Amino acid sequence: MQANGDARQVEETYSAVNETAVFVEYFTDPLCSWSWAFEAQWRRLRYECAGRLSWRYRMGGLIADWQSYNDPFNDIRNPAQMGPQWLQVHEMSGMPLDERIWQSDPPASSYPACIAVKAAERQGQATVEVYLRRLREAAMMERRNIAHRDILLAVAEQTACDSAEGTALDLDRFSTDLYAPETVEAFRQDLRDAAYYGIGRFPTLIFRQLDGRGIVLVGYRPYEVLCDALEHLAPGLRLSPQLPQEDLAVAYVRHWHRVTARELSEVPGITPTESTVLLKSLVAKGRLMQVDDSQSETPIYVPTQGD
Repeated sequence: MQANGDARQVEETYSAVNETAVFVEYFTDPLCSWSWAFEAQWRRLRYECAGRLSWRYRMGGLIADWQSYNDPFNDIRNPAQMGPQWLQVHEMSGMPLDERIWQSDPPASSYPACIAVKAAERQGQATVEVYLRRLREAAMMERRNIAHRDILLAVAEQTACDSAEGTALDLDRFSTDLYAPETVEAFRQDLRDAAYYGIGRFPTLIFRQLDGRGIVLVGYRPYEVLCDALEHLAPGLRLSPQLPQEDLAVAYVRHWHRVTARELSEVPGITPTESTVLLKSLVAKGRLMQVDDSQSETPIYVPTQGD
């Protein structure tokens, strides 16, 4: 059963590489605030390259423990110093971040969350996509300590409840796979690969083509940099959506299922000021809903039921 799950993931990965113009290995971590900030650009890129870009998440293991953690680049050595950095990330990117978690209940390690992502990955690419997103929301927006097993399982339960057909997470299997030897080894392989490539900062994206050409992007980047890299490898891969503003906003939320105002503002033709007003208007018209399953003070918008 477990081996079949691993085989499924490998098969999906190689199938994606063979069927799309560009494949991306995305080295990240559920507790990486810069990766969360990058979500707006990353989502837009995939939306505009739908069916022509494939990817796989690799877990970087940002924080093994606080005894060994040292980030000289940002001058962070303890949890109390992480809060100000999250505040800075929020101010620079506009993505919602609640830095108070580092005073109220600081995670002792990001390894448990990384392993949980690998457990979800054993159920397929679509499933891990939804689980990783909900895990990021839990940490970044809801101040939930994703180093705790009970939180990882609670997020899995939420994922199972709100997943679309075909991406539903099997809770029993997830509980079995969490910390199973095969799952832990998959995480260790990600760590080995990150070390082999010399990756120490997140997000790091490795864009590859079938002919072996590739480009590495390290750190938080504006959307234009992603476009330049992609255009260099595969000219004309992106297609800008041509829809009226309201229809585009609804289509975008329907595609991603859970969207913040900042993420919608990354869509062309919608400014940060307009995005909040637009989303509230669409809720009032019954075309979108605001979720009631989040502990965050920042609204998250979803499609209407049955949409």
